[in-house]
Formats: sequence, structure tokens, C-alpha cells
Amino acid sequence: MMKNIFYYAICSTLFISSQAAYSYVRVPHLISDGMVLQRNDSVRIWGWASPGERVVIRFLGRTNSAITDSDGKWDIMLPPMKAGGPYSMEIDGSNHIVLNDILIGDVWVCSGQSNMELPMARVAWKYPDVIAHSDNPYIRQVLVPEKYDFGAPKDDIQWVQWRPANPWTVLQFSAAAYFFARSLFEKYHVPIGLINASVGGTPIEAWMSKDALKDFPRILAMGEKFNDGSYIDSVTKFANSIYGGWDSRAWQNDEGLNGVKPWYEPAYDDSAWQNMEIPAFWEDEGLKNTNGVVWFRREFNVPASLAGKPAKLIMGRIVDADYDYVNGVFVGSVSYQYPPRRYDVAPGLLKAGKNTIVVRVINSDGVGGFIKDKQYALVIGNHMISLAGEWKYKVGVAVSPMPFPGPTIIYQPTGCFNAMIAPLLNYTIKGAIWYQGESNCDRSDGYDKMFASMITDWRMKWNEGDFPFLFVQLPNYGPAASKPGPSGWANVRNAQLKTLSVPNTGMAVTYDIGEWNDIHPLDKGDVGKRLALAAEKVAYGDNHVVYSGPIYKAMKVEGNKILLAFTDVGTGLVARRGPLKQFEIAGSDGIFVWAKARIKGDNVIVWSEEVPDPAEVRYAWADNPAGANLYNREGLPASPFEAGK
Repeated sequence: MMKNIFYYAICSTLFISSQAAYSYVRVPHLISDGMVLQRNDSVRIWGWASPGERVVIRFLGRTNSAITDSDGKWDIMLPPMKAGGPYSMEIDGSNHIVLNDILIGDVWVCSGQSNMELPMARVAWKYPDVIAHSDNPYIRQVLVPEKYDFGAPKDDIQWVQWRPANPWTVLQFSAAAYFFARSLFEKYHVPIGLINASVGGTPIEAWMSKDALKDFPRILAMGEKFNDGSYIDSVTKFANSIYGGWDSRAWQNDEGLNGVKPWYEPAYDDSAWQNMEIPAFWEDEGLKNTNGVVWFRREFNVPASLAGKPAKLIMGRIVDADYDYVNGVFVGSVSYQYPPRRYDVAPGLLKAGKNTIVVRVINSDGVGGFIKDKQYALVIGNHMISLAGEWKYKVGVAVSPMPFPGPTIIYQPTGCFNAMIAPLLNYTIKGAIWYQGESNCDRSDGYDKMFASMITDWRMKWNEGDFPFLFVQLPNYGPAASKPGPSGWANVRNAQLKTLSVPNTGMAVTYDIGEWNDIHPLDKGDVGKRLALAAEKVAYGDNHVVYSGPIYKAMKVEGNKILLAFTDVGTGLVARRGPLKQFEIAGSDGIFVWAKARIKGDNVIVWSEEVPDPAEVRYAWADNPAGANLYNREGLPASPFEAGK
């Protein structure tokens, strides 16, 4: 009898729990206080309740209702509404929901990899006035958490909140997206909602559905391997063992931390250490084939008038991780190579006369050291002490390079689409902006086809027609090329150029606003403005705006010269800062050489004495096409291209 009572209690609990799951009206987390709804279009509000339950929405003086289906799902389409707000919405079923502070304006999905993800906090020192004056309740962002799923598309996202822009919250906004929204708001004065779904390092296939990848079976098969939880567990376990084992050896055997006296102490005797010019990779300064931990020390003098004042330690970029000490006190650390190093030095730490900076650098593979052409300095108010020059160094521990830890799970095909894009598909949007491609540069063949497939698939699944899709062409990166040659970055840029053939797309060209030594260039202001110019044309129908730089149209061989024609010349072509550069020409042998070029009306003539019978031409065809200078008079750069194949 006790067994029967126990069984009955369990069954009753399960029944009550299952009923509770459907006994109240629920909306997805994206539909919440502070949301921005799309103006001038039908807007879907959806959610879950008990099967057969009537759900009622009251908004802007209208009442709409729906009956849930057998799965407890419901959705209600609100009629097109004009921009405005804030408003409140009431949703009723067996319970009562009130959503407040709702705006009606334009909603943009912002996606891609790290240059879209990169927040305003990372560029704060470049744009202090912008951040200080960012208080605008009509620009809002919701940040989609970084998740993956390889099984099926998800129908909700967790832990999201719409946040209005102000000097505190804007630090978490995508910098490129914020400047885009800011430009649009200044132009159209309507609320702008940003749905930021981006993950650093992700290749395009991570953002593609199974449907979008059906013509790419090899890539799709890679993603399907991760639909096995045990496989993910094994990959994770292996990666953790690699990272953990390498880190343990580096930390436990580092003489600078585990010796008699730590090497960061000011009184430590470094007289036997060797010298190295900083910034530089230590491989180039004589420390060959070394991975592990290398310590660097430098003394500097502080005038008595500046002693005790707060300061900023600026250490450029360091490969890979760094731990920084001023007068023996830890002031900051960054765990990977890409972020800029800018650390606060507390008041009272600097003293008059001699002071010491110590930097402990950990490098796991490749070459380690300090990136050139970055700032290395201590800034005290308006006074700057340069830290470039001679430092002392010593190896704390040498460790074999870290083995390959295996694939990064969130980078795998379909994972980000299922977890981060699929839950957005019911939400009515104006369009999408996209900044991605760096992670596909080493396998760029077919990128244009994948990109077009992704755009087409997103549009089909959003069921809003050919909504505007705007994207950023890759910026310049890496050392300038000394001679023509192959380039993965140029291949991706060319694939992005080809994607303009997809209807209702626009491209922001950025090879002139990147940084050769930083894959995350700080100038996100111009990126956002150029995306907004494309939006003015593509999304807002302004046929008078010059929204693009010159785009290659056609070529014609005339003797030993090639005549190039362009669209989007605006009020005319110009060469900035001297004669045209970065044009290449080749004959039928396909061997490219640098070419001369000049503007003739709306055309460009290209030639080289080395190529009497030209057949092919390229422009800005390099990872970093330094000096490329073909623009229109409106100040927008021409897109890189290749022609004649």
C-alpha cells in the first residue's frame, strides 16, 4: 500500500508539473520591456500557453486575440504602426503580462564575428566624447548570448534585455552597430533597435542552417558530427587537457614566480639579464624558437611634480598573454593577443625618481612579443613617458609549443544559426548588417556562394521578402605586399564584391580604415557611417545619396592598355595623395606586375611596359593594399577587384 501511495504521489507531481508548464501565458525573452518593434510592417507577437487557451493582446488601443494550438503555441499579427513610443502592452490568458517602455522604429539584426561583436568599451579611448554624449533612449541593443546547438533550431534565447544607449550601457553595444544606429537616428529621427548576435572567430558556416548548407555537403557533414553529445564531450575534454597541461607547465615551472624572489619586485637584481629593443617579436631579436614565459623589466624616471598621480600604462598589443607590474604592484592583464593593453595605475603608486615596470609575457605557439607601430607609454595627465626602446629580459621557462587542442565547438557549421539566429526568425526586422570573413580567408574558395546561400536562406526563413542585407568588406591587415601575389583576404573581398549581385544588398568598403598590425581596427565610426550610407540607399530608398565608392563594371583591352569602367563614381573619380597605386596587370601567362594607372573621365587606364598584351587586371589585391587610392569625390574608396579571367 505504501508503494501505491508513493507511486500516486510521483504521478501527481509529474502531472501538476506538466500542467504548470502550460498553465500560464509565456512570451519569448526577446519580447520584453524596452523592446523596439518594427514600424510600418506587420509585427508578430508569439508565445506559449495551455493548448486551446485564448490569448489576448491590447496595444495602442487595439485588441487582438488567438487560440493556442495543440502544442500550446500561439501568435498574433499586429497591424503596421507608425514610429513612436514609449508604449505599454498587455497580454492576457490565464495570467496577466504587462510590457513597458516599448518603442516602434527600425530593427536591425547585427551579426558576424569579432569585428561586429567588438564592443564600444574596446574603442572607448578613441571615442571618449561619443561615449560621454551617448545618452539616447531611442537607440537600444539586445545582446544575444553566445550559444551553439547542432541538433535543431531553438525557439527562444535566455537572459536577454533591451538596453537604451547611455554612457554606461553603450560600452556593451557593438561599436560598428552603434555608429550605424547613431547615423541612422541622426538622419531619420526614429527609434533604432539592434539585435546583436555575433561571436568572435566564427566562420560563415557557423551562421548557416542545414538548408543553407545543402549544396555544401562536406561542410554540413562536419557540423553533423557535433550533433553527438558524447563527441562534444570528448572534444571538450581533450581541449581542456591540452590547455590545462600546457598552462600548468608554464606556471609551475616559471622561475620568475617560483624562485627565491619574484622577478616583478623592484629590488630584484636584473643586472645579469640581456637587453632587447621593444616593440619587437623576440624571435627577431635573437631569442629563437622559444615558447613559454619571458619576463621584461624597464626602469624609468618620474618628475617630482607627477609623483603619486594616477596614470595610464599603455602597452600596445602583446602576443599572447601579459601580466603587468608597476613598482611591484600588479596593474593588469589580458589573456590573449588581440585586445589593446591599457591599464590604470592607481594614485600613490608612482614615486619621484626611479620606478620599475615589469611585464610577464606568455606565448604558447608561434612567435611572441610586442606588436610594432603601437603605442608603448606611461601617460600621467598631459605628460607622456615613452616605453619604447631598450628593456631587459630573461626567460622564466621554455615550454614546447602547445599542441593543436582540437576544433572550437562554437565555430562548427549550423551551431550559431540554430542557437542564436533561429530564435529571432519570428521577430519582424528592417534588415541585417554583417561583418565577417576573416575566419574564412584561409579557405576562401566558394565564399561568395556560401554568403549568397546564407542571405537567401535567412530571408526565406524570416519570411519578410528580400529585406536589406548590408555587409562590411574586409579591412586591410598585415604587412604591405612588396610585389603582386596571392591573398586570402583579397579573395574574400572579391567574393563579398560578387555578393552585391544578390538583390537588395549593400557593401561598406573599409581597406583604407583598418590597421596593418591589428585584426580589430579601432575605427568603427567610419564603418558604421558607411553601412548607414548603404542603408540610406538600399533600405530607405534614397536614390540621390552617393552610398558607395567606385565599383568595377567592365574592362576593354586597347592595344597595350586596359580601359576600366566603373559604377558609383559619384561626381567623379579621384586619386588621393598622388598617382594611382595598387593596380596590377598580367598577360595570358597570368603573371602579375605592378602597373601604372591614370583617370580619364569616369574610366581608369592601366598599363605596364612589361606586359605588351594585357589580359588581366587587379586592384588593391593584397591582405593590406597599402596606398590604394582610387576614390570618388564623395570620399568613398573603390572596391578591390580582379577582371579578365
